[in-house]
Amino acid sequence: MTHLAVPKTYKLAIGGAFPRSESGRTYAVADAEGNFVANAAKASRKDARDAVVAARAAVKGWSGATAYNRGQVLYRIAELLEGRRAQFVDEITRLEGVSAAVANAQVDAAIDLWIWYAGWTDKHAQVAGNGNAVSGPYFNISVPEPTGVVAVIVPQGSSLLGFVSAVAPALVTGNTVVAIASERFPLSAISLAGVLATSDVPGGVVNVLTGSPAEMAPWLASHADVNALDLAGAEDLDWIELQIAAADTLKRVLAPEMGVDAVAPSLDRITAFTELKTVWHTKSLI
Repeated sequence: MTHLAVPKTYKLAIGGAFPRSESGRTYAVADAEGNFVANAAKASRKDARDAVVAARAAVKGWSGATAYNRGQVLYRIAELLEGRRAQFVDEITRLEGVSAAVANAQVDAAIDLWIWYAGWTDKHAQVAGNGNAVSGPYFNISVPEPTGVVAVIVPQGSSLLGFVSAVAPALVTGNTVVAIASERFPLSAISLAGVLATSDVPGGVVNVLTGSPAEMAPWLASHADVNALDLAGAEDLDWIELQIAAADTLKRVLAPEMGVDAVAPSLDRITAFTELKTVWHTKSLI
């Protein structure tokens, strides 16, 4: 009996579920030679708003988890990503047109990033926090806390590594994320969302939108319930206008990064999405 191939449609990832776009739109994803590979949902501004609602609902639980627990969850992502290596290598080679060796190297780098950032979950506070010198019968300490919901436009020229490079650091301190995946290479981002769904990441912590960044980014930049905006992959957009829109609601904004070291792993990418809380306390009189 002849098997009939069924074209696959990659859905969005919102609130731990995988819905189609509310608009019903999809677009064709092609390989490096222009051949059809799959359909991907084309998210609308309504989907973006739904993703923000899901991300906001997840902030309390994710930020309230212990730093050690968040580290365990991020490390678990690396473990599961290793187990599904073949799938990601296949998606990267087909869409980007690279060799299996190059695709494997990209998966290796993505796994290493999850592990590297997992190690910072219970250490960044010691580096970014401080015990402040005070003249008086009291003391104070400054402690970094998550800023809340972070909208991320991931690097557009990479299937997997760019997505992980931009999303992972925001999760370290307890932020939740609404990520706009690469428009040309969206499959690995949605496949990774499937990994997150089975790796103890609570629903709503990472929400993935596929489609046109130019269509969705302005709505996320101006959304009053988004606390920060990472423009890592927005170099081809009017990112100055996005910064202006974000300023209306006093968002933290990271400008686009370009060059060989763009979105390189760093402590700065972790602390960029934190707020410092300073606590004052009287000294004991005993």
